[in-house]
Amino acid sequence: MDWREIYKQKRVSVEEAAKVIKSNDRVFAMAASGLPYELLKEIDKRRNELENVTVMSGIVLYPYEFFKPGSQGGIRFTSVFMGPFERMGCSQGTVDVFAYQFGKIDYTTRNVFKGNVFCIEVSPPDDNGDMSFGVMGTLCGKIAVEHADTVIVSVNKRTPYVYGPKEAFVNVKDVDYICEHDHEIPELPDAPITDIDRQIAHHIVSRIDDGATIQIGIGGLGNAVGFFLEGHKDLGIHTEMLVDSMISLAEKGVVNGKRKTLHPNEIIFSFGLGKKKLYDFVHKNDAVKAHPIDYVGNPYTIGRNSQFVSINNALMCDLTGQVCSESVGYRQFSATGGQLDFVRGAQLSPGGQSFIALESTTKQKDGTLLSRITCALPPGAVVTTPRTDVQYVVTEHGIADLKCKSIKDRIREMIRVAHPQFRDQLEKEARENHFYES
Repeated sequence: MDWREIYKQKRVSVEEAAKVIKSNDRVFAMAASGLPYELLKEIDKRRNELENVTVMSGIVLYPYEFFKPGSQGGIRFTSVFMGPFERMGCSQGTVDVFAYQFGKIDYTTRNVFKGNVFCIEVSPPDDNGDMSFGVMGTLCGKIAVEHADTVIVSVNKRTPYVYGPKEAFVNVKDVDYICEHDHEIPELPDAPITDIDRQIAHHIVSRIDDGATIQIGIGGLGNAVGFFLEGHKDLGIHTEMLVDSMISLAEKGVVNGKRKTLHPNEIIFSFGLGKKKLYDFVHKNDAVKAHPIDYVGNPYTIGRNSQFVSINNALMCDLTGQVCSESVGYRQFSATGGQLDFVRGAQLSPGGQSFIALESTTKQKDGTLLSRITCALPPGAVVTTPRTDVQYVVTEHGIADLKCKSIKDRIREMIRVAHPQFRDQLEKEARENHFYES
């Protein structure tokens, strides 16, 4: 039977698709721009008639009722990567959080998420009946399709059709229900670039050579660094997350992938989130390929890129170089992501470099200045990247080189890039805690 006839047979309304969900289901809905938000809104409306339904997604960009205390009904939400609404729900006890590395998402999808229903937003079918997973779904969409009992897709004419291997698509024949809802792809608001961002960017950019292949992690600071690479030539991209600064560099010819040793002349990514310009750029662009994160984020895949540069953000570091990028004390702020895999991959790359970037201080609500570099991480703080894997830590005050350094030398390097206001105190605390003697 022709796929067009199959499409017609499987097409239902959004409301009908939502009624497919039954009590005790585990619903895995693709994150961010891959989330069929209208479908999930209809599922949300059924929360009081459902029992024991788990919904798993991440970076949700719509304030569903089940996030609110006392309004969950029979739906419990679990975040696979926290955005602002999940962060709020987590603090109120309505959101649970998975702790896992992106590079292991194939195992996690099969054995931990265990979604018996998979929901995702896709592009309209091509001439072969293949629907693109867009800028988000290739992350793990194919694995989720293969392991779900029921697959529901929401076709959106504005979802970019992104090229890639077979894992970047799902065929009409391989889904159970097809609903349609056209809407603009959610955009990530621009974060203002501060003077401190510029200083940090200057330190990092001065270490990046022409022809390097770069990765920029989730977060505004790393994205800001990308905008300061305009003076470079022949850069390549191999990244978990495609961000606006990378698109700007590609449009200006700075990124062309000519010197890449893996996938030359191609931008390789797993998911993207940014402005409309990003979505327009990747749509049917032969120079852009989406691959699953278990390939893109594999340290040994990363290491096949010569002169690979990994740039990731941190919330805080301790004096020995332990990196916390996902919690503020006991309070979960984001998630583990792929930082550690890219840190390790960069150091498997010939000429590779790994940078962890953070502002040296943060301000409390009353204006009190606190150091993000501390003698020890506070109770509850999650170690995202162990000190033994860290190469460079960068603040506005310089670059701390920690690779293969002794504890004493690590501490001296970290104090050197701390805010001047806190250096004497950090030195005092290091001695009081016998990191080294006078």
